[in-house]
Amino acid sequence: MSREVNANGGPKRYRATRADRQAWARAIRSKPCELAANPALRDIVVDKLRRRWSPQQIAGWLQLTYPERPEMQVSHESIYRTLYVQSRGALNKELTRYLRTYVKCLPRASLSQVSAMCAAAS
Repeated sequence: MSREVNANGGPKRYRATRADRQAWARAIRSKPCELAANPALRDIVVDKLRRRWSPQQIAGWLQLTYPERPEMQVSHESIYRTLYVQSRGALNKELTRYLRTYVKCLPRASLSQVSAMCAAAS
C-alpha cells in the first residue's frame, strides 16, 4: 500500500481516482502480442497445437525453420501466456485442451494445506 501511495504523489498528494487512472495507463502494453500481430505465425502455432505439439516444440521448430526471420519466431512462454491470458485474444482458450498435460487452473493451496494433503496421503 505504501508503495502505491509513494508512487502516486505521497501521503499528502495521493488521490485514489488519479492513481487508478495512472495504473491503467501504465498497464497498457506498448508492444502488441506477437501472435495477434502476425496472422501467419498464429496459424502455424494453432496448427501445431492441434497436432498436440508442445509450446516448447513449436518454438524450437520455428527457430529451425525460420532462422533468418525473427518475426516468424515466438518463445514457448509467449505461447503459454497467450493461451492462458484471455485479454490477449490471439489464441482461443479452447486450444488449451490440445496441450499434453491439460491442467485446469485451480486456486493455489497454501503450504500448510499442501503439507496436510501430503500427510493424509501417506
